[in-house]
Amino acid sequence: MRIVLPRLYVILDATLLKNSPRDCAQELAAAGVRLLQYRDKSASARDLLETSRKLVFALSSHGASLIVNDRPDVAALAGAAGVHVGQEDLDPQQTRAVVGAQMRVGVSTHNLEQFRRAAMTTADYIAVGPIFATKSKANPEPVVGLELLRQVRPLTEKPIVAIGGITLDRAASVIAAGADSVAVIRDVLCAARPTEQARRYLETLSAANHVAAV
Repeated sequence: MRIVLPRLYVILDATLLKNSPRDCAQELAAAGVRLLQYRDKSASARDLLETSRKLVFALSSHGASLIVNDRPDVAALAGAAGVHVGQEDLDPQQTRAVVGAQMRVGVSTHNLEQFRRAAMTTADYIAVGPIFATKSKANPEPVVGLELLRQVRPLTEKPIVAIGGITLDRAASVIAAGADSVAVIRDVLCAARPTEQARRYLETLSAANHVAAV
């Protein structure tokens, strides 16, 4: 069954957080964010599991869900809603074998061929990017622009998450190009008031409509 993702998908990158992951997650969830991913590339498995468990507990009272980056084993042990994997991680089928049928599995793609392959797997949603230039990764993939979103939208009914360099003034155009959800990192986490910025995104995205054919 096709899942429906919230329009706003905030990624909690441990290197950009102003306070503890739990406090940040709770504040954003209280502001209305319903889907968050925790990403900490340098944490040990033990520390990642401990933090993920705290996040799952903290978000549950707000009706918000946690996705764990990279680690299906940690996601399963933490009781997270899902796991997100990249091109160098376990593939979606291997990930599914770890987390089971009920957990959401997302996968990153950076070109048309990767997207076509992902669409044939049991991944629940497919991320595409970077849509715009991004500073959230040390060695980002080449920018794909809105055109790739328009190309891939007719290829699947799975939700598409756009990621990479998305800002508030660009968010509606990303939805119009075919994305179901926008993943935002720096433009929320590094804002002067992250919760207020998140609310602005929610307002903007609630009014945004698809233009591309599905």
